Amino acid sequence: MKRLKDIALVKRLIVNFKNPVIQKNITNRLFGKLVGVFFVLLLMWEFTPVAVRAASNNDLPQVNIINAINTTWTLVAAFLVFCMQAGFELLEAGFARERESINVIIEGVADTALCGVLFWAFGFAFMFEPGTPWIGTTGFFLQGLPETYGTTGVPVLAFWVFQFAFADTCSTVTSGAMVGRTGFIGDLLYSVGVTGFIYPIVGHWAWGPDGWLANMALPFRDFAGSTVVHTIGGAISLAGAVVLGPRLGRIFKRDGGGPMPPHNILLGAIGGLILWFGWYGFNPGSTLSALDTIGIGRVSFNTTLAACSAGLSALIYSYMRTKKWDLGLSVNGFLAGLVAITAPCYWVDPWGAFWIGLVAGIVVVWGMDLLEYLRIDDPIGAVPVHMVAGIWGTLSLGLFAAGKYGVPTATGADTSTVVTGLFYGGGVHQLISQLIGSASITGASLGVAFLLMYLVNLTGTLRVSAEGEIEGLDLHEHGMHAYPEFVTSEPPHFSSKRD
Repeated sequence: MKRLKDIALVKRLIVNFKNPVIQKNITNRLFGKLVGVFFVLLLMWEFTPVAVRAASNNDLPQVNIINAINTTWTLVAAFLVFCMQAGFELLEAGFARERESINVIIEGVADTALCGVLFWAFGFAFMFEPGTPWIGTTGFFLQGLPETYGTTGVPVLAFWVFQFAFADTCSTVTSGAMVGRTGFIGDLLYSVGVTGFIYPIVGHWAWGPDGWLANMALPFRDFAGSTVVHTIGGAISLAGAVVLGPRLGRIFKRDGGGPMPPHNILLGAIGGLILWFGWYGFNPGSTLSALDTIGIGRVSFNTTLAACSAGLSALIYSYMRTKKWDLGLSVNGFLAGLVAITAPCYWVDPWGAFWIGLVAGIVVVWGMDLLEYLRIDDPIGAVPVHMVAGIWGTLSLGLFAAGKYGVPTATGADTSTVVTGLFYGGGVHQLISQLIGSASITGASLGVAFLLMYLVNLTGTLRVSAEGEIEGLDLHEHGMHAYPEFVTSEPPHFSSKRD
């Protein structure tokens, strides 16, 4: 019965469709609807942002499409990196003498504030905006930039916060070898040169969109900054220590003395552990993509393992030499492992991370020995930890890159091109790229830093007077003691003669 009704319905539709009047009505209505749909689509196209239309075309770059997950991840990582400032200040204050610990803290605070203004005004533009292979030339004061940075899906302002924390880290590293005799005005003057010019301009070579190192036939790789952040900071620190000369009363081992003891090694060790914690923003956060979950896990693991193997190798190596379990060397050991793994952390496997850290824990001790032999006063160990271990970590990528991993993208990992080191069958090509990048950035940073420090020294503000140094920077520059209730005697008097 139902089938007969269906057949009758079909026959009626055929008869009606042949009716000229009905055909005319259908045609008119259909044409009207098509015209209406056409105008609706036209209006949608006209009022859709150009960037959104571009994103639907695979041939055009994806810009101005905000990825909320990646943005949140990047900002959380930025906050972790910024927390490293507390770690740096505790580390440096603890390893310094009591009478200069306030000076360490206030220099860190002032450098952070100064870095933020300079990086907003022109540092970010120099480093991350296009221009030439040597320097960015657009985006000053963050003006005229798209809503998001490149293809990351992260808003420019959020990306700026993340990179500001990196720039601040480089600035803080710089002060490490200059503790105890740098004038406060001199510190501010050289900090302008570091965060405003040296770090962003040299960093552009490796991290800028058109940087010459980043665009070599086989690009130089520095995932999170063993070279760009740590080697640059350590090289500037070395130049400052040499131009300043040693602290008054500092007698080196070859002259029958040794390093001045830290005033509170416990604070220094706690500061080192806070730095380790902050490194989980520094390295994993550099993916800029929460969607690359495997990459984030691998980077976090490699960061942890390298720090552990470096801390152990420094601890055991120092015991073999002195028959004492040295807390200070152990802390600088795991920090050296963290610095070293920062460049290769995305491209190595666990075995690579283990060996990179183990070697870093030994070379940092050798670096301290070399500075001591050369009579260069580095109270914190900034040069061995950041410059020496940074160079080793950068080169280690050319040895240990596992040949399995490409680069992170906004939506995950891209393995169309993988990075392979010498020990994994990749030959010496990546190692040569790493050598070129490390040598050029280290050399340029050292050369310009020496010029900067000599110029600041000519103003008479780089080093405090002998009287001020003997009195102590805290009292002389800032009018207070770190522990006033424990001050029971006058500060020790040293000869004003500088070694």
